[in-house]
Amino acid sequence: MRIHICAVGRLRSGPEKTLIDDYATRFDRTGRGLGLGPLTLTEVEDRKGGGMSAEAGLLRAAVPKGAVLCALDERGAVMTSPDFAAVLAKWRDAGRSDLAFVIGGADGIAPALRAEADHSLSFGKMVWPHMMARVMLSEQLYRAASILAGSPYHRE
Repeated sequence: MRIHICAVGRLRSGPEKTLIDDYATRFDRTGRGLGLGPLTLTEVEDRKGGGMSAEAGLLRAAVPKGAVLCALDERGAVMTSPDFAAVLAKWRDAGRSDLAFVIGGADGIAPALRAEADHSLSFGKMVWPHMMARVMLSEQLYRAASILAGSPYHRE
């Protein structure tokens, strides 16, 4: 199952990009034998200033047809890492070929796009900058692959 992170905004070089690249490489290596990956990042940018609804259109266009759509949203489900790994495995085992995580911009994800999502995921009750959400998601994807592979990276 291919994994896509579709996010609003461009990630410049810096510590966040370094971390995302590192976790994506680790995920690809670990996930390959598990039927997970590769992990791709698609960045969209609303240059016309259309707000959340314009961003939602760009995000929709970045999501592969037929993909499981998971919105990162503060109102979403809070999960443990093992539970997140189990959900990924469930989608993979159901024969889903693509899974897309969408991360909105500074104002979040448009309500209409949130409503279209198959699943909504939260990293807790706090609001995180969208660049940090990418780092946290890429790390959790690697952690999930490690859990599924039986690797000692995740310790309970």
